[in-house]
Order: sequence, then C-alpha cells, then structure tokens
Amino acid sequence: MKVAIQGEMGSNSHMATVAMLGNLSGLEIIACTVSAEVMAKVVSGAVDGAVLPIENSLHGPVAEHYDLLLELPVRIVGESLLRVRHNLIAAPGVKVSEVRKVLSHPVALSQCRRFLAAHPEFEVAPFYDTAGSVKHVMADGLRDVAGIAPVLAATEYGAEVLIAGVEDHEENFTRFHLIRRESDAADDPAADKMSVAFAIEHRPGTLVAALERLAEAGVDLTKIESRPVPGSPWEYVFYVDGRFDSRKNADAALVALREHCRMVKVLGMYRAA
Repeated sequence: MKVAIQGEMGSNSHMATVAMLGNLSGLEIIACTVSAEVMAKVVSGAVDGAVLPIENSLHGPVAEHYDLLLELPVRIVGESLLRVRHNLIAAPGVKVSEVRKVLSHPVALSQCRRFLAAHPEFEVAPFYDTAGSVKHVMADGLRDVAGIAPVLAATEYGAEVLIAGVEDHEENFTRFHLIRRESDAADDPAADKMSVAFAIEHRPGTLVAALERLAEAGVDLTKIESRPVPGSPWEYVFYVDGRFDSRKNADAALVALREHCRMVKVLGMYRAA
C-alpha cells in the first residue's frame, strides 16, 4: 500500500501513518513537500491514500486541509490522535550555546512559543517540515543551526536531541485523517463519527436551524469550523464533526441537512480515534 504524507521521514505525519496503518512490510510511505502535492497523488491514483493533520490541540485547525477536502474527490476513511513532542535537535557534538538559528514548520514553531521566547538569542525561521529541518541541518553540515522536530527525526538523520520536550504544553495532540480517493473509499461499517461540509443561505437563524437538525437526528456535534467562500465575501462553508450511535441517525441527519442547506458534502464516515 502506498501512502503519501506531507513532510519527510521522521515527521509527525510519518509516525501517525505507521501508528494508523501498522509497520507493515507492504507499506510504502511517499514523502511530499506540500499538502497539495499529497492530495494530487491521491486523486491521480499514484498512491492508495494519504495521511494529513487536520487539527492540533495547541495550534488549532489546519485550514488548508479543510479546503482541499471540500474541493477534491476524496473521502476521510480513518482518524488517529498522536501525542506530539517537539525537541531541539542539532548535529552531534553541537551545544545549545552554539546554536544561533532554529528552523521548523510554522505550526511546530507556534507550539513552542514559550521556549523560543525564553531564548531570544535564537533567530527563528520557518521551514517546510519539522523532520525536513533536521535533514537540512545534517545534509549541509550546519553547526550553528538546529531544528525542532520529533525524536525520530534525530534517529533518521543521525542528529542529536539537545533539549527534549520544548512544546508549550505536554497535552499537545494532533488529529490526523486517513484519506482515500472517493471512488476507492468505503464507509467503515463500524463508523461512529462523520465529517460534513455544508453551506447555508445568508439569512438570520439559518446556521442555528442547521445545527438543530443534527441534534434532532441524534448526532452529537463535537466540532464546528468555518472557512470563507472564495468570491463571496462574508459567506462561509461550515465543517462539522459529529458522533452518532447508529448509521440510521447519521443518515437522518444528512437528509435533514440537505433539506435545509444549499450545499452538503459528506467528507467521511469513520471510527473516532
């Protein structure tokens, strides 16, 4: 099975993929630089699926991934939670006092604000990936630059952890989705959670009415997110996650939403992590 991820080997996406699918001999992980490339490989059939982060407990949602889920013919088929632990990583033998610059993905940097604020001597710069920052440090032989990444990145590229656990809070989790091409995806018969995108008429009370329909159908709303509609200022698409006890409840909720909303797209039905 070929699975695409955003980032290098040793990244959180890499670890989430192995955790979700198992360390299988037949599992081939394809590392991509950007999320759009990941999803393009899914849509084209170049890979069987993809694992992408959708939300972090400290940073919040990954907005770009919501947009891609709506725009493309893909479907969520699984979910996992990963405890994220960030570490300051540098080349072997480098001391913290020698570090002048720190690289990492912007989302990771935002999860380590307290640590970085306590070290004003560091120049902080965004990089395309957490593990990629460590790969860059080692490949270029940099002795005054460190990356912030999972410990697996240090193992993968022969680097060393200078300071472990530099995230702002130990309760730092990222939620990942396993995504497949819509034509290849099948809902899990044991699904108890669904993700749905919908758009409503721009009138008072329409959002409340839509949410009431979910509640009346027996769906427990666990998250709501909004994203702007391109070309329609101040109009939004709403993304909701909901738990349900039976497929009958989920289907009833979707029927009610479709009667009320001008657009409804089921992003996936899957087992909650």
